[in-house]
Amino acid sequence: MDFGLVLQTDPPASQVVGLMRRAERNGFRYGWTFDSAVLWQEPFVIYSQILEHTTKLHVGPMVTNPGTRTWEVTASTFATLNDMYGNRTVCGIGRGDSAMRVAGRKPNTLARLGEAIDVIRDLAEGREATVDGNPIRIPWIRNGKLPVWMAAYGPRALALAGEKADGFILQLADPFLTEQMVKAVRQAAVDAGRDPASITVCVAAPAYVGDDLAHARDQCRWFGGMVGNHVADLVAKYGEHSALVPDELTAYIKDRHGYDYSHHGRAGNRSTDFVPDDIVDRFCLLGPAEAHVEKLRVLRDLGVDQFAVYNMHDAREATIDAYGTDVIPALR
Repeated sequence: MDFGLVLQTDPPASQVVGLMRRAERNGFRYGWTFDSAVLWQEPFVIYSQILEHTTKLHVGPMVTNPGTRTWEVTASTFATLNDMYGNRTVCGIGRGDSAMRVAGRKPNTLARLGEAIDVIRDLAEGREATVDGNPIRIPWIRNGKLPVWMAAYGPRALALAGEKADGFILQLADPFLTEQMVKAVRQAAVDAGRDPASITVCVAAPAYVGDDLAHARDQCRWFGGMVGNHVADLVAKYGEHSALVPDELTAYIKDRHGYDYSHHGRAGNRSTDFVPDDIVDRFCLLGPAEAHVEKLRVLRDLGVDQFAVYNMHDAREATIDAYGTDVIPALR
């Protein structure tokens, strides 16, 4: 199992770079960041510094979207980083939550997302693609490589990930839901004539190592609110008790009343008071290191190739170090 670290690009950028360097020293192989230009600093600028100050770490957004940047700009940016540092980027992409809504736009449609996956990958790898009706190719790219991993929850999105993406990002660590969703993605791959084993599965969730469960839950409760944004979209589309969306994913948002993006992804977000303890426990990894190892072994057996640690709480350095000492070696 590989491991990744997920950060917000809060200033100063030097601190983000420092945490990523610490992660690499502790055995993490991937460094991810949020991508929401209004809420945080521009991640692609910071990626260049992370890559400059690491040797093996692969970097990318968790996740970008097809709406806030034109597709040829996204492809060229990834290709430039790869040309400078040697194919060490991954394009995590989704419909767009905070990046689109904070700017007053709706998330992208799945049709647009599916088209963008193909175009961005083709352009970044030096092939011709059609953008707004015009065939274009980036002529300076040589030996370009850009895996595109898609974030998904709902049935149509899971199917699209299986049809088109090189990797599937699931932003929760509940084994029951992970099993269902991984199966859906792999079945979609089979239906599309693809090898399901070729799709990398990445589960991303907060991790907090320690014995004080109450404190750990409070530090990670924000995550249930973030997931709740996507669940609310699914409920609006498919209904509260649709067979297309598991009740385990929808029941807890009944007491959700709005969401404040100014506190998005942060401990203490008052918009996440509706998230109960059992959801925090199911979606996150909490407790002593042994509990993390136990849950990660279950996820690994379900086909998860990477666990990406959302590290937005008051023990960022301690969590990175605990994973490097006690968790990552046990899963390798």
